[in-house]
Formats: sequence, C-alpha cells, structure tokens
Amino acid sequence: MDKRFADIIRLIKKSRANAIKSVNAELINLYWNIGEYISQKIEKSEWGDSVVTELAKHIQQTEPEIKGFSDKNIWRMKQFYETYKDFPKLSTLLREISWSHNLAIFSRCKIIEEREFYLKQAKQENYSFRELDRQISASLFERTMIGNSKLSTALRESKQDLIDTFKDSYVFEFLNLPEPHSENDLQRGLVTQMKKFILELGKDFLFIGEEYRLQVGNNDFFIDLLFYHRGLQCLVAFELKADKFRPDHLGQLNFYLEALDRDIKKPNENPSIGILLCKDKDSEVVEYALSRSLSPTMVSEYKTQLPDKKLLQQKLHELFDNKNEEK
Repeated sequence: MDKRFADIIRLIKKSRANAIKSVNAELINLYWNIGEYISQKIEKSEWGDSVVTELAKHIQQTEPEIKGFSDKNIWRMKQFYETYKDFPKLSTLLREISWSHNLAIFSRCKIIEEREFYLKQAKQENYSFRELDRQISASLFERTMIGNSKLSTALRESKQDLIDTFKDSYVFEFLNLPEPHSENDLQRGLVTQMKKFILELGKDFLFIGEEYRLQVGNNDFFIDLLFYHRGLQCLVAFELKADKFRPDHLGQLNFYLEALDRDIKKPNENPSIGILLCKDKDSEVVEYALSRSLSPTMVSEYKTQLPDKKLLQQKLHELFDNKNEEK
C-alpha cells in the first residue's frame, strides 16, 4: 500500500465504522421500543399473546421489503426489554454491540451480573459473535469470578476490523441491503458455486436462500443453501463442509430439517430433505438426511428425483480442485 494515502484510508475506515455503529444503535433502539410497546400492551391486557403472530404476518403482507420481524424475533424484542428495563445503567452498553451479540447474552446468561460482564467484555475486547459464544460456553464469567482465569488482552491487540464486529445480518436486513461476504472466504465461494450447479441440474429446483436463517428459541442457525423441489414438493437443505465427514454433521442437518418442518414447511408440502456435502483432501462424502416419518415408497421416490450422489461427489472434487488452482 502506498504510505502517502494511509491517513485517508484510516479516515474512510473510521467513518464507515462510525456509520455502521450508528445504524446498529438505532436498530437496538427500535427493538427496545417495540419490545416496550408490546410488553405494556400485554401487561394491560389490551393485547393477547396471539397479537405478535398477527403483527409479524401483517408486516410481511403489507411491507414485504421490511425484514427481521418474524414472530420469533418480535418476541425476542419483548424479552430484551423485559430483561433490562430495571437496569438503566446498562442502556448504553446494549446499544454498543450487535443484536446477535445481545441475543446470545440475554438468552444464555442467567443473572444480571453475568449479562453485564459479557456486555462489557464484548465491547471492550471487540468480540466477534463466534468468540462471544465460545467464551460463554467456556464459562468465562464463572471462572473469572472464582479467580481461576485472567482476562486476556490478546484480542484487544488484534487487528480485527471493527466493521466486521457489526456485520450483523439484522443490520443489513434493517437497511434492506444484501449482507456482504468476503471474497476470500473459501466456504462462501464453494457454496455459491454449488448453488449455481444445483440450479443447472434442472428446472425442478427453485432457489430460496443462501445462509438461510432459522430461529430456534433465542438462537439463530444458518443453512448454507435452501431450495424448493417442485417435483417432490418439499424443501431441500444443502450443507457444505470443507472438512472430513463427521456424524455430528448429519445430526446438525437433521436438526435443521426438524426446524424447517416445524416452522417453514407448508401443511400441503412433504417433509424436508437434507443433503450433506463434505470434502477434505482425500475424499468427497455425500449423504442424504430424510425424515423418519417417510414411507419406503416415499424414500424411493425422493432418491429417484434427487441429484445422484456420484454426480455431487464429482462436482465437489471439481470445485475444490478449481479453488486450489486459484491459490
């Protein structure tokens, strides 16, 4: 990089970061206000519990371009407000981290002291969502409280771009913008190429979404690729793993299928299907995940109309070879 322009680049990055932080703060304000409004309506018995579902449907039908307001997420807004309404000293902190970070903290932490601890850590250490999730799972709060763990400053010294911390899908949905993905991300590139290949297989596959969000409780999960198959009349979820096959990959995919069938599938549609694609340096593994409720006849029909495993393995091999040649 030409050192003459380094100061300009820093100014640009600083302004971009400030802009995204401002949008994020406004989004958290909105969610807080919606949560407060609904909470008070229900507390006064002016609204019943079913009104949240009705509200979500109303937004979807009348303002389809507005994203991020499913019934589950609206209920989370109510829970968010009720969790912190009696703790005004945390108000600023809540608005300085993303909604996904907030979700992880208020849904997974049991007491207010623990929530405050992770709110401060997330801001001070500039935690990514994955790092925050890992620290909660590792019981950093409990270990720190009993003196068995010192808070690391390693992350504070890292060169992680502040903008990455606020690249929350909820922010981009709020602005009605597509969520950016790194062009250098091997996994994303492979998923995009696989999407093109599936669509080329035939007209029966209709593309629904990439990184398709599933909301289960207070957690978000993302399916790599989701299609609808016209012939089978069912949803088809593809998961691509750039590593060796493990049984827990199939367990994760089956979990996604249960959530799809419970929350996304229409009553007239057949049970969802999962296709797992795993590739390491030595082999390509393709596995189908099918509902246990399917009859043998239906299983046979599914396998007849689904892409052949050998064809998918061949494509995986080609995709990885191409990626390796590009390096």
